Amino acid sequence: MIELHLRGRVAPGRREDLVAFLRQAIPFYERPGGIRVRLMWDVADPDRFIEVVEYADQQSHDDDQARVADDPEMSDYLRRWRELLAEPPQVETYRHDPRPHR
Repeated sequence: MIELHLRGRVAPGRREDLVAFLRQAIPFYERPGGIRVRLMWDVADPDRFIEVVEYADQQSHDDDQARVADDPEMSDYLRRWRELLAEPPQVETYRHDPRPHR
């Protein structure tokens, strides 16, 4: 599994707008399958969030990155998402380690 963490800060007064936007956008984001999107808010700062995008496998991730690069509908969603942010997001990509942890 691969996880994309989009760390950001919502523009002042736009928290509910981001939530409403994601209610509309998440079904589109997840439509290809093998993708799950979650939103987490920072408990110490109500304007900071992490949007977690979980990919079932490398192929799901790669296919979605191609969609980000080439799909006009995805470009529109990403533009609308960025308009809700106070600053550019930080993007981090993680791969799950399948080995058991102790």
